[in-house]
Amino acid sequence: MTGAIEAAVEDVASWLTGAAGEPVPVGPPRDDPDGGLTVWPLELRPARQTAAGGAAREPYRFVVRLLVAGGGPAALAALDRVLAAATTAGRPELVLATGDPALWRALGVAPRPALLLDVPARIDRPVPAAPPVRHPLRLRQLGMRTLDGRVVGPQDQPLAAVRVELVGSAQATETDAAGRFRLAGVPHDPDSPDAPVRIRLIGAGRVHTAELDPDGDHLVVVRAPD
Repeated sequence: MTGAIEAAVEDVASWLTGAAGEPVPVGPPRDDPDGGLTVWPLELRPARQTAAGGAAREPYRFVVRLLVAGGGPAALAALDRVLAAATTAGRPELVLATGDPALWRALGVAPRPALLLDVPARIDRPVPAAPPVRHPLRLRQLGMRTLDGRVVGPQDQPLAAVRVELVGSAQATETDAAGRFRLAGVPHDPDSPDAPVRIRLIGAGRVHTAELDPDGDHLVVVRAPD
């Protein structure tokens, strides 16, 4: 299977062959008295990533920077044709910045006219397969009930202006002057009638969570800790 880097290099080598009018092999620059162009990947550069919504995963995008160099004076005409073709077509993106002597020393060849081509590449990231559904789906309808309660503190003194939240939902209210509260739309699962109702009390800089018996008295008394 051809990878993203190899595919990008092969595509550019094919395009260069057509633009230059002669074969352009993939390889580092060489001192060849017969001339000719070569194309060689120098580095990978980051590209701007795009975000996707839902379960889709966007491909990972990057840029392959390629060095196109000639092997002697006879290669200048081919290099000139490549420069003209890329400038006319607007692709691949040209970068005229290959005069660093350190680059040529690292490659072991004499400095020469050359082009840098920035070619976009991508790696597709498939969406993970969802596990198969092995049993028929069963829909259950939950009943709703209203929970009336009263929040008291030490010596059963009513606590006013306490925020009462139904844990796991957006349902919330506040206690009145008598410490009373009412939460409407509390889910009730007929298959688990004894499952407790969890509420969260917030007030006076404190947070307290309590579990209430859904089948208890009509008025549930919640005692907040000291």
